[in-house]
This record gives sequence, structure tokens and C-alpha cells, in this order.
Amino acid sequence: MLQAIWVSSPGSWALREPDCHRDGKQTSWKCEFVRTIIQHPYPRHDPKGPGKARMLKKIQICFCFFLALAILYEISLLSGCFFSYMPMPKHFLTPEQVLNLGKSIIFLETTERLEPPPLVSCSVESAARIYQDRPIILFMKGLTNDTALDLNSSYAAFSLLSSMKNVFIFPLQMETIFQETPLLQWYNQVVPELEKNWVHVSSDASRLALIWKYGGIYMDTDVISIRPIPEESFLAAQKSRFSSNGIFGFPAHHKFIWDCMENFVLKYNGNIWGNQGPLLMTRMLKTICNLTDFKGTEDHSCQNISFLNPQRFYPIPYPAWHRYYRVWDKSPNFNHSYALHLWNFMNHNRKAVVAGSNTLAEKLYKAYCPTTYEDLIQNAELRDFTFSEDA
Repeated sequence: MLQAIWVSSPGSWALREPDCHRDGKQTSWKCEFVRTIIQHPYPRHDPKGPGKARMLKKIQICFCFFLALAILYEISLLSGCFFSYMPMPKHFLTPEQVLNLGKSIIFLETTERLEPPPLVSCSVESAARIYQDRPIILFMKGLTNDTALDLNSSYAAFSLLSSMKNVFIFPLQMETIFQETPLLQWYNQVVPELEKNWVHVSSDASRLALIWKYGGIYMDTDVISIRPIPEESFLAAQKSRFSSNGIFGFPAHHKFIWDCMENFVLKYNGNIWGNQGPLLMTRMLKTICNLTDFKGTEDHSCQNISFLNPQRFYPIPYPAWHRYYRVWDKSPNFNHSYALHLWNFMNHNRKAVVAGSNTLAEKLYKAYCPTTYEDLIQNAELRDFTFSEDA
């Protein structure tokens, strides 16, 4: 059973049994959606007699009716019907409860770090803004169930993301995630310390298991969302005839994902970078589809799986990743894109967004993750400047 970490959020609430008093006497009730019992003594020696008693009874019935409606309304929020309008009871929800709401957007942090860098924060924030009616979940390996982090945490990005109403941050517990999947046997046999690419391989495995079990969309933490993805079952083409695994979406228990997990184990080779990731997705897609080159901005489809044009997520290909950190004479509009992959693996954290630099990346931050830009870029630089002046 996955367990939730305690993450504080302003405005968070949970269902509570009311405790009300009237004229110094406690009124108790038992609400079971259709049956409500209220105990209150009738007034004695009242000259108006039964008339006043009937009036009090009507008031009590009306009160119970509206109370029941209020409770039903709160519970209905758990179905996601009003997810974009009201905060969830984040203190008390487990990962399974959030994932079972359906259509989650899932991010993974498979290093031990607890402070998400600005690009990770931007990725999560942009998704939270674009998909306001869906849960946005960041699983972090560095977290444990005993980790006490909240809005007052010294980790600025953690506090920023925790404050967003549809963002949930949970520990990444791989052994639990891999239960009831082909990946569990592999996980029990592999030795992480001897793996050359363990951070990437463990992420490749975890995203498959989570999407298989719960459905939704997986995104890398260097993907900035700019508009909703309209597809439910899709893979993202990095180029013609080649699929990435940095963004993909499927409903729960989709056969393609199950087949990918089986092939992950069968063809496992952790020494080859990407063998369990984009190479896996590509070879599995080729077993069911006759892949052809893309023409223009068309998407391809095969066996109810959409293979989305590279323009959807990779309008700037990986050899040109540095263009995100350059000043453009005229910024592209990305009208054919749903999200943008900033190729952080190629960047190796060498280039960062700098306030006032006017780079394409800075413009993207301002447009799609303005809180991250203000708190982690502008304010951080101001704090560093003030500190240096004081020193």
C-alpha cells in the first residue's frame, strides 16, 4: 500500500464531523446521506404548544437537508468533478487515492535531491496551470514517509509546488509501484550500485508501471506544457520512425504498456543508454505499426495509438537544444506544439534561465510558469545580490 507524505497547503480541508451547540446544549446527529437524526427536547409549558414545536422541527429538518447537501458536495470533489474550483484534502490523501481519480499528470524525480531546480518547478507548475482539472503528481525518491516538509520548508521550490491546489508530492517507492507487474522480478534481482545508468533506468521502469496501473500522462521534468494534449493513447515522435518515452499517455491496463514492461525485462541491458526508454518504445511500436516518415504537421495512428508529430513536443530537436537559451530576433509561436522538451540531459545543467536575459527559455518561464520565474529566478537573484552587498 502506497503511503502519503504530509504536505501542507493553504486552504486545504478535510471532511469533519460538525460540532454544534444550541442554547448551551449540544445537538448530536448521525448523517448517513439519507437518514439524519437530531435530538433536541421539545419546549415544555409553552403556551403556543404544538405550533412552535412543529416550527422548530421544520427548521431542524431544513438544517439537516442543507448539511447533507454540503457533505455530499465535499465528497463529490473527490471524483474530480469540481477539481479545478476547490482544493483537495491533500493532508489525508494517499498516492492511490489521487491516482485513482484518473487522468493524472505524472512526474518523477529518481535522484535523492529534495530541492527541485527551477526547470523541474516550471514543468510541474506549467502542467498544473494547463491541466487545472487533473491531479499533477511529483514522485520524489529522496522523500520518505518520515520526511517532514511543508510550506515553511527551506526548499523554496518544494514550498512553491506544495501550495498549488492540484499538485501532489509523494515519495517514490519503487518496490510498491512494481508490485503486480513484470518489473518486480527484475527489480528484486538488479543491483543499483552496479548499474551505469540507474537514475534513468529506474525512471524508465517506474513510469511504465505507474501508467499501466493508473493511466494518465507521464512527462519528463524538463517539459513545459503550453496547451492540453487532446489524445488519450499516444506516443511522442522524437523524429520520424523514432519514439521518445519522455512524454506518453495511456488509459490504465493498456496492452501496449504491459508488452513494454515484458520487453523491458526480456531485453534488459542497463549499459546501453535509452535501451529501456526511447529504444524500447520504438522497437515495441515497430512490432505493431508500419512506421513511415512524417509529412508536415500530420500525426500518425496505428491500432488506436496516436504517434504524434515531432512538432508536438520536439519542435527544437536535441542537437539544437542550446537554442532555448539564446536570444531570438523573433520568438517562435509553437502553434503546433502541446509542450516543449528542453533537453536538460543534453544541457547537463550548464545553462540556466537568467532574469533579464531575454532568451527563449526566459520567455517560456514568464508565460507558462510565472510563479517559478518570480520566486526562483527573479527573487533568488535579488536575494543573492542583497547578500553579496551585505557581505
